[in-house]
Amino acid sequence: MFSASAPGKIILFGEHAVVYGRPAIAVPLTQLRATAVVTPSSRPGIRLIAPDLGQDVMLTDAPPDDPIAAVIRQVQTAVTLPTLPHMTITVSSQIPIASGLGSGAAITAAVVRALAEFLGLAHLATPAWVSALTYEVEKIHHGTPSGIDNTVVAYEMPVYFVRQQPQNHIEPFTVARPLHLLVADTGVRSSTKIAVGDVRRQWQEHPAKFEALFDGCGRIAQAARAAIETGDVAALGPLMQENHALLQEMTVSSPELDRLVTAAIAAGALGAKLSGAGRGGNMIALVTPATATAVHNALLTAGAKSVLATTLA
Repeated sequence: MFSASAPGKIILFGEHAVVYGRPAIAVPLTQLRATAVVTPSSRPGIRLIAPDLGQDVMLTDAPPDDPIAAVIRQVQTAVTLPTLPHMTITVSSQIPIASGLGSGAAITAAVVRALAEFLGLAHLATPAWVSALTYEVEKIHHGTPSGIDNTVVAYEMPVYFVRQQPQNHIEPFTVARPLHLLVADTGVRSSTKIAVGDVRRQWQEHPAKFEALFDGCGRIAQAARAAIETGDVAALGPLMQENHALLQEMTVSSPELDRLVTAAIAAGALGAKLSGAGRGGNMIALVTPATATAVHNALLTAGAKSVLATTLA
């Protein structure tokens, strides 16, 4: 049996604008993980089992756009094997699907690592290699992904990220003082691919307006990085509020997200914003140890389906 896992992720600043070359900050959500287990099989072929998705199919019967099947084909092509041994791949995940927490990227990265180990090629499974293969599969999930999800889950470290050619700019950053975050789930599933596509359509129709919105998000991400690196936690709250307002203008927030953001601020959060593609999924609130319980309770009262506490240090 060969097993591997990968974390979820949250975007602190810069979602959507990152697709258009502006910086973003994202961090791994290590408490929530996806796991892939590969076992040899006496049954011919490759069996894919994903209980969370209600999936149990043979690779040969999987549809062309099936992400797990795509992972296997990506690995096979990358290692130039004409055939693969018979095996069963079982995938499970603690990360809610379609919630902006990187479930698709985490599942893919876990499968890549477990499969590489099973094939005796664990030495190939560097963060860069895992990230590159995961990015190719992310295109199925998201259409035009920024590259930030695959980067964070593969490297499993906080990153300052700029999408650019010929190679994305990826910088780990230093956290001078711990950041206490609450991640609240609206319970509304949303499609990143659709949200990203809608923003692209609006950008094409109103380029000047959306370039200005993206510039604002990029400026906020730069300021947030400086605040994080200098330990100016208080400065992050207003930046989160400003970032959320820009995302509202992009039409990627939702009544559920706005209600949770408002409730968090009213309960004493330093700042709050949606995180990820929006239209549902999750929001994040920056709290102190003294306000964490009050904000946690307020989020649940306001309709959050779950609230996860995490500390970035």
